[in-house]
Amino acid sequence: MSHTVSTKVARYPWLQEATEAVENRVDGFGDLVSDAVLDRAAERAIYAVERGEVGEIASSPRVELYSYPVARAVVSTVDDHAVTRRYAWAEAATAFDRLKEDVNSSTSFGSVGEARLEFSDLVREFGFQARELSGSQTGGGAEAVSAAYEMPVERYLEYASGITGEEWKLVNREMTEGRVKVGRADVLELAREAILRRVSEGLPLDLPPEVVEQVEPAVDDLRDAVAHADLSSEIDRVEESEFPPCMKALLSDVRNGEHLDHHSRFAITAFLTNIGMSTDEIVETYEVNPGFGEEMTRYQTDHIQGKTSPTEYSCPSCATMVTYGDCRNRDELCDEINHPLQYYRRRLDELDDEEGEEDDGGAEDGEGGSGDGGADEDDDDAGETDDEVEDELDTGGGGDGD
Repeated sequence: MSHTVSTKVARYPWLQEATEAVENRVDGFGDLVSDAVLDRAAERAIYAVERGEVGEIASSPRVELYSYPVARAVVSTVDDHAVTRRYAWAEAATAFDRLKEDVNSSTSFGSVGEARLEFSDLVREFGFQARELSGSQTGGGAEAVSAAYEMPVERYLEYASGITGEEWKLVNREMTEGRVKVGRADVLELAREAILRRVSEGLPLDLPPEVVEQVEPAVDDLRDAVAHADLSSEIDRVEESEFPPCMKALLSDVRNGEHLDHHSRFAITAFLTNIGMSTDEIVETYEVNPGFGEEMTRYQTDHIQGKTSPTEYSCPSCATMVTYGDCRNRDELCDEINHPLQYYRRRLDELDDEEGEEDDGGAEDGEGGSGDGGADEDDDDAGETDDEVEDELDTGGGGDGD
């Protein structure tokens, strides 16, 4: 019980090594729970909903490690599909950011080196069977990023099938004797998909009553966060003028025939899906782009929507958009939010408030008019507009965040 927890398993609690570390240190779920662990577990889940990531690592490796299974229990108790999806995506996105720092770094000394997950560790963890090609550059930093590898086609397809982008199609890959050529960045992308699946596996958990009771304070905090952010309902309203600037820029690129990298294409497609656009509408949006392929666009969109995959994907958080260079044309509101969908919800709320004020003004003008007939006509018009606003509010609110 008193054994030291390594920083590596605390940073990457989805590792098999981390699971074994927990199992070797506790006899039951109750041994995991403390005030500090419960607070960090609540933070993981709340940050996932609000920011698309799981927050800073706790100062105690033990608290950080234990907070992961406890957070899974918290999310499972809330038992909301959108929350579960956002949580899994946030864990995978956070892990991806840490992995990029670790495996592309040439620094290795002291506790920093011990905390880092090596590229070879990652390959073994998910059974990628990726081996470096002879003559490929080795080492850390930029050399590591440019290194070339090959992996069995079946291992490649297992995870590449969950990633959008023409470059992930097998026909667009160099292949020799059943092995696919990949770069180190490709392996990291495949790892993110593998992490997402591992985190999602089994959620929501079927928990006994005593476990539900133990996590109740964190569950209450998460439910409050979900209610405050209005994330439990889906956005089903397209107001292009209210799009966040990053999505306006990506949509403009699509319409201007610009080539979009797979991460950019995923971001705008997921965003359009999350706000309620149908596959047909998204396909029509892409038709003007020279790189358009209807069959592939339909497949990618259906995959993101969860029609042909076990997961309905959310568009990336602002942190991820910045990482990929997709955060563009920031404005003042961008400084107050952490996710493109949060920006869009805020703008829709402001638009509704403006429309409500106009409606109130119209009703007051009607009441001040001369004659009963004129007043009745104004009242009828105001009533129709109120109904329209109410319908929009009923279908508005939260979308699919990270």
